[in-house]
Amino acid sequence: LYLFIYTRKRKYVSRNQKRYVNRIILSSSQSRKMNAVRSAFGDMVITFFWVILSATFGLQTAAIVSAAGFHGITWAPPLITTVVVFFSISVFTVIGNFLGGASFNPCGNAAFYTAGVSTDSLFSLAIRSPAQALGAAAGAITIMEMIPEKYKTMIGGRPSFRVDAHSGAISEVILSFCVTFLVLLIILRGPRKLLAKTFLLAIATVSVFIAGSTFTRPFMNPAIAFGWAYIHKSHNTWNHFYVYWFSSFTGAILSAILFRSLFPSPLPVQKKQKKA
Repeated sequence: LYLFIYTRKRKYVSRNQKRYVNRIILSSSQSRKMNAVRSAFGDMVITFFWVILSATFGLQTAAIVSAAGFHGITWAPPLITTVVVFFSISVFTVIGNFLGGASFNPCGNAAFYTAGVSTDSLFSLAIRSPAQALGAAAGAITIMEMIPEKYKTMIGGRPSFRVDAHSGAISEVILSFCVTFLVLLIILRGPRKLLAKTFLLAIATVSVFIAGSTFTRPFMNPAIAFGWAYIHKSHNTWNHFYVYWFSSFTGAILSAILFRSLFPSPLPVQKKQKKA
């Protein structure tokens, strides 16, 4: 009789343990999904506002050049744009942290995941990219509705090709590779001061953009490219997907793989157990 009761009790406890473990697994899975949804929402919001602000970089630079009387000085526009981008990134870094680590670049998310320094999962990456694209499209529509007609030619970011699609794709791979490697290097191996990191990021972004402007309008950001392509009804073309999505992601992921091979993450130190 005692043996029978003991056996039944063990089975009962075992079933309860399994139920408890299953509940923990289910709760953990639901928590990860909710975190991914929150991240996607934060990405959509910050991308929306970044597209609105970044569309005015050219307008801001022109206004400062005109006000300061820097006409004809070749170095003035790039320097002013770098300063404008620096202040913008500084503000959006604070906003992104407030939104729980929100980002406006799907290539950046993929690169940090590939480099092994991200808490993202494939599921969260899969829903964050469309959210960023949606936010970019909404931001592009909003700024085009808000801006006065006389300034519309000075803003925006319409994807443009100065070369054929294959050459544009190759240039986008190279540019995305370069800017991603610089971003990883600055953020993970660069100076500790946040302002120094931000200033270096601004220099890297503007430099790569200027270098690539002779081939395409380099975005190195599929979501923002989609937002402006949506405005101009070219978001569903093969060239857009090939150059601004496939090529940008390819460059970013290859760059992250190289970075991870050059700067591998340190192995966790195992504490030695004291012998009894």
